Amino acid sequence: SKDYLSAGLTHLPSLYTFFSILYLVFLGCWIYVCYTNKRSVHRIHLLMSGLLLFKALNLICAAEDKHYVKVTGTPHGWDVLFYIFQFIRVVLLFTVIILIGTGWSFLKPFLQEREKKVLMIVIPLQVLANVASIVIGETGPFIKDWVTWNQLFLLVDIVCCCAIIFPIVWSIRSLRETSKTDGKAARNLAKLTLFRQFYIVVIGYLYFTRIVVFALRTIAAYKYQWVSNAAEETASLAFYLVMFYMFRPAEKNEYFILDEEDEEAAEIALRDEEFEL
Repeated sequence: SKDYLSAGLTHLPSLYTFFSILYLVFLGCWIYVCYTNKRSVHRIHLLMSGLLLFKALNLICAAEDKHYVKVTGTPHGWDVLFYIFQFIRVVLLFTVIILIGTGWSFLKPFLQEREKKVLMIVIPLQVLANVASIVIGETGPFIKDWVTWNQLFLLVDIVCCCAIIFPIVWSIRSLRETSKTDGKAARNLAKLTLFRQFYIVVIGYLYFTRIVVFALRTIAAYKYQWVSNAAEETASLAFYLVMFYMFRPAEKNEYFILDEEDEEAAEIALRDEEFEL
């Protein structure tokens, strides 16, 4: 039978189908966790549910797109659905990271002016980045401005990745300042630890998916081009699992429990100037 995909991409339909099933299972588990902890569910958890749904739909459309290209040579319209769900998924991902990083729903029920500005900058930039992605995906190096679009997409993506780090840093600094006055050292130390861990996870995810995946795509032999896609999807799934576990709805979340026995140790840790990023 004819295979219209290159040797390095012929495994993509199976790869995307496998990961779409994993995300659907993940979504089912997340809905169950939210249902069993209804009292602790915040608005951010609903956004996180939407993020999982659109990620799964995005992968389903990617699988169908590559399948039809492999069999017939054309995507039969699945590429349009893929780009739509890709756009929604990317915007939702950056929005969720920013809202979690600012502590929205966890630390405070509102956004400050500077945090709103970050959202207003990142979302339009992601729209621009997705337009560039569509142009790159639907054309090739033969068009005049293909290299320019590539460079523009890369630049916008890096700007967005840098921008979403600031709200997390602001939350850590704010928590550190309030911990000196409100007298709940153990609770504040737990929150500081949580947000610092989230900061490290986000940095690791962005570094791997932007730098390591690009390196894999560049150095891999043509028969193993699918390995970079597998690595990117594996890293994304790991990031989603860690983020959703850290900020899951729970009536007795271990990060937010105030243990009187740990107050003294927490106060010492908070006074330690080494507790920084």
